[in-house]
Amino acid sequence: MFLGFLPARAAARAAEVTRIRAIERAGLAATLVFYEAPHRAGEALAALAEGLGGERPAALARELTKRFEEVRRGSLAELAAAYAEQAPRGEVVLVVGPAPAEATGEAELEARLRDAMEAGMSLRDAAAAVAAATGLPRRQVYARALELGRG
Repeated sequence: MFLGFLPARAAARAAEVTRIRAIERAGLAATLVFYEAPHRAGEALAALAEGLGGERPAALARELTKRFEEVRRGSLAELAAAYAEQAPRGEVVLVVGPAPAEATGEAELEARLRDAMEAGMSLRDAAAAVAAATGLPRRQVYARALELGRG
């Protein structure tokens, strides 16, 4: 899923990463692709590691399709540490692996539904996304979403 550039300011970037994590908890299971300015790559990797989990697999690719193309792979935490001091040169693309699967209990179901609705999804869309992500029956998830919406 291509998400473009992360916000340049730290607070806005943290809010965007939190929004992405909420959508993932609601059921998004996709590889995330970002463009990033080379001088902000370390900060972006650190924000992603903090918000999405430092163990997530990731890659920083620079100068794609050009003579000095380079791809460095590792966890978000490893890449953040590597680029904290020395910024990469050239055009940078960050690729973050999908979120790991999580077990779904009643509390987890509620949390996923709340996260999806807080991320701006309608009740119907949130229920559909969570049902698809968890494999639970859509009617059951929608009924729980209605109960949460009333409360």
